Amino acid sequence: MRACDHELIEAARALVAKHHRPFWHTVAAALRGQDGRIWTGLHLGATVGRLAICAEAVALGRAIIEGDGTIAVAVAVRHPKPEEEVREIAVVSPCGGCREMILDYAPDAFVIMPDGLRHPIRTLLPLPYRR
Repeated sequence: MRACDHELIEAARALVAKHHRPFWHTVAAALRGQDGRIWTGLHLGATVGRLAICAEAVALGRAIIEGDGTIAVAVAVRHPKPEEEVREIAVVSPCGGCREMILDYAPDAFVIMPDGLRHPIRTLLPLPYRR
């Protein structure tokens, strides 16, 4: 794994460790833009499930508003649930919707997956939705 990938993972881990709230803020994401800047986002849970917003979407919104809106590499991490024995904040795969969103905004982006490797977003979503 590249040193810059560790930095990206740690940015997401630090965010969810600081703001974790069971069922409300359980996932964090970090995106590295083409210019090297890092944008983070926190999952926003909601009582009405369909109103919840993924951490990747929050991070991308920040990258668009505060930066140049590019994504070179993305990662998401999840805080363990209270009943889980393993207490480590771990890298997780982006959900299908987030894969679609990343592909829409950055078709050449890479995603760090639980195996610790970078995968091209195109390989994670080989048959994307098209309007």
